[in-house]
Amino acid sequence: MQFKAIETFLCVAETGGFHAAARKLNVTQTAVSARIRLIEEETGKALFTRGAGGTSLTEFGQQFRPYAEQMLSLWSFASRELPAQTQNRIALRLGAQLSIWDPLLVDLAVQFEQRLGQLLLTLNYDHDLSMVDAVATHVLDAALTHETPNDPRVQSHELNPERLLLVKTPETDNPVFVNLELGEVYQDHVRSAARQATGQTVFLGNCLMALRYVLRRGGTGYFPEYVIRDHLSAGQLTPVAGAIDLLLPLHLVTRRDSTTSDDVLTCLTELRAA
Repeated sequence: MQFKAIETFLCVAETGGFHAAARKLNVTQTAVSARIRLIEEETGKALFTRGAGGTSLTEFGQQFRPYAEQMLSLWSFASRELPAQTQNRIALRLGAQLSIWDPLLVDLAVQFEQRLGQLLLTLNYDHDLSMVDAVATHVLDAALTHETPNDPRVQSHELNPERLLLVKTPETDNPVFVNLELGEVYQDHVRSAARQATGQTVFLGNCLMALRYVLRRGGTGYFPEYVIRDHLSAGQLTPVAGAIDLLLPLHLVTRRDSTTSDDVLTCLTELRAA
């Protein structure tokens, strides 16, 4: 898809009409119509409705608009700013299926940079995105996931499982159990812990948000050992007596043609051994 067509789509959406967009872009209205038609043919969806009241976005057009804005922004960066910034840098795009590994990704980025030089970095934060698909389709270079990949386009390295400890805040009168909803293995393990909580169960998908909630409000939850280590040392959290640790599977996913997978794996192994 041509970026001129994307630019034209956004201009029509902004100005509210094909004629106005043509004036602003200094092209003919026929050219505007042809560019919009190009997108509609490739997506199979209409972008605008035209009537007596003017031109307006269809429901699909409204959904497409933020993606178009992002594509144009990325293209602008890649074509204008990126060439001047990439000298002696290594491009690496990292992602994680679960929010419990967001801090680990940050540490991995720093470790990778220190080992191999300056880093041009993207950290993915969309936990609804399939990490395996993202790696296979070149959206990401490497990703962490709790699910065993079976996609032939990628290679998987099984790592030591992530240890999650059941902890609580000391002297809490009305504790709640914070459920992070980290997949089937996690849910099977925590059902009994949730039933034992005297207060309500709170569902939070983000690990660091949940941790902050527990620290400020008081409560109980399973958290990765590396995330809560300092809070345990400071006495802000204490292990729940008799609780069984949760071992969550962890896989590093890279493409089969990756040239950085060994370096990422080495950095990740060193970090988790520290």
